Amino acid sequence: GTWEIGDAQNEERHLEIQAIRKGIELGMTMIDTAEMYGYGNAERLVGQIVKGIRDDVFIATKVSPQHLGYEDVLSACESSIRRLGVEHIDLYQVHWPSYRVPIEETMKAMEELVSRGKIRYIGISNFSVEQTQKAIEALPRSEIASNQVRYRLTHRSIESELLPFCEKEKMTVIAYQPLDRGRLPSDKIPQALLDKYDMTPAQVMLNWVTHRDSVVAIPKASKVEHVEENATAVSKRISGDDYQTLSRI
Repeated sequence: GTWEIGDAQNEERHLEIQAIRKGIELGMTMIDTAEMYGYGNAERLVGQIVKGIRDDVFIATKVSPQHLGYEDVLSACESSIRRLGVEHIDLYQVHWPSYRVPIEETMKAMEELVSRGKIRYIGISNFSVEQTQKAIEALPRSEIASNQVRYRLTHRSIESELLPFCEKEKMTVIAYQPLDRGRLPSDKIPQALLDKYDMTPAQVMLNWVTHRDSVVAIPKASKVEHVEENATAVSKRISGDDYQTLSRI
């Protein structure tokens, strides 16, 4: 995840680049960004990082709510491609649903981008079940690959309807803010469980959120030590019983 990354200067920017490169080296090869992050600076930073290793990474970015008209989507995509310095985007996501532009118009543009080879997969973000269903119906020739939503141990509203719906539709859920921006509920995770798996609270939270096969997580980390901590979070899996224990807590 690259939210709030790209605006830094000099040494801090160097650390951000170093952190993301370390993540790629450790096998975390999906990079999620958006045109609105840092007014395009996050995409530029990602472009700088993936130069020379484009085929080794999966790049996901997003079109902003104010750019969901047909021509605006096409133009926004071209701008993102230019900032990223790539020939195509792997996953192009509608960042937020629009109450002004019909979803049919937006998805017509997304399918056009697929046909032109500008994007490989179509995704959505922050869509409810009803909005997701309408987006599916607006795509006669394509499928929606993913829905990116807030999901973590302390924020689980998607479990009632949205997560089961996405699983039924074979749609990946991309969990953003899986670590609650660093506000970890450490006191609520049993020490015995941390000791059992030799994990930190952050690692347990990432392990929990990715317990379902249909969910992937995109934790943001701008320091190498945090990236290394995240990368080893799923080197072992918590048991089904411990998953349920954490869920109940």
